Amino acid sequence: MAQAMRSRPRSSASLFATDGKPHPLQDVLVGVTVVLGVLAFVTAMFHSLHLLSSWAGLIGFLTGAYGLYISVTTRERFPLFVGMGAAGVGFFLGMAHGGLFGGVVG
Repeated sequence: MAQAMRSRPRSSASLFATDGKPHPLQDVLVGVTVVLGVLAFVTAMFHSLHLLSSWAGLIGFLTGAYGLYISVTTRERFPLFVGMGAAGVGFFLGMAHGGLFGGVVG
């Protein structure tokens, strides 16, 4: 009983892990997804940057989907969802402004 009452300090080796175990691959995927999501979202506001926004959005969304597939904790999943949302908006606006190959192929 006394052992159950005693709380042990949480020393997490991972920024996004709440289980106390390191998750380096998941941390990298979270970072890449958030960065690509923000990049896609911001560049989608400019019509001439449709190539960058559509490709960054597509890669960010796929990276986030794989990150969600292998994620372990909720703290990893939350920024993945946010990054995927921003990547999705950037991707669709980039597609509306000219697409993945607009003006380059065809």
